[in-house]
Amino acid sequence: MARGDLSDAELELIEALLPSERGRKSRPAQGNRRYLNGMLHVLRVGCPWRDMHERYGKWNSVYVRFRRWAEQGVWDELLETLVDLGLTDDWQHMIDSTTVRGHSQAAGAKGGLIKRLLVAHAAALRRKSTPEQTVKDALSALS
Repeated sequence: MARGDLSDAELELIEALLPSERGRKSRPAQGNRRYLNGMLHVLRVGCPWRDMHERYGKWNSVYVRFRRWAEQGVWDELLETLVDLGLTDDWQHMIDSTTVRGHSQAAGAKGGLIKRLLVAHAAALRRKSTPEQTVKDALSALS
């Protein structure tokens, strides 16, 4: 068992909520524990599915089972059960902590020469494409 994987007690608590999987073409289905640990690893670490550790199986198999469970509502039922048992709060625990750095102007910095030129050019184009009467009506409405 790797760091972060479900313990026996945790798995015993939620195992009944997980759907049983059937094998394909006379191959038995793998147990849910390995797949669930793989899903939780990807969600915890934030890595792409293709970069999931090999000990959890093929990344595509884990992803397909994750999507199937999401479509069947397994995750919602699991969260509701944990809330009913008093093991978690009612609010969502799956918060995306991705950080996206915006451009400096997105944070309120003053625009430079290029921004002023683009704004002036857009205003000139707007004046050329707008009929004279509409501009006068708009200006009188603002007053």
